[in-house]
Amino acid sequence: MDRIPFSESHYELASCTVQQLVTEDVAPISSALAVMVPWRTLGYRADGLARYLLRSDPALSRYLVRVSHEIAGVVCVRYPWLLGPYLELLALFDPHQGKGLGFEIMSWLEQEARPASRNLWTLVSAFNTKGRAFYQRLGFVELASLTDLVKVGCDEILLRKRLD
Repeated sequence: MDRIPFSESHYELASCTVQQLVTEDVAPISSALAVMVPWRTLGYRADGLARYLLRSDPALSRYLVRVSHEIAGVVCVRYPWLLGPYLELLALFDPHQGKGLGFEIMSWLEQEARPASRNLWTLVSAFNTKGRAFYQRLGFVELASLTDLVKVGCDEILLRKRLD
């Protein structure tokens, strides 16, 4: 394979643009995430989320999702990770939820991962029933429960989708 997955700074999808996150977009994104489930439930604050989005990490690709000229969400992907990419963060903001955008973004992730990867990985909070159902519809399988990983009393579930 000649092309490295998630190496482009800009991707045009059917209904949105996925583009490399820039510093000026971090504050509104981190503020929006801090009031959303699951991040609010897990105790994440806007300043901590901003540090995550800004820190130097060559294996982590951070993308802003735009619909027209509006910020619609954020996607963070770690590659490589266990024979495939690891989706660290996927968030779509109101009013962009429930319109198929998440499925479109996940299709793009799979397309980017193939043929270099055998797996696509992510975590979902056990209490996040909406997120768990979303990933299950996409063919992810729950592999392990990670007790108290992010917050005491909250389990995270490791998910994998085989790409081969």
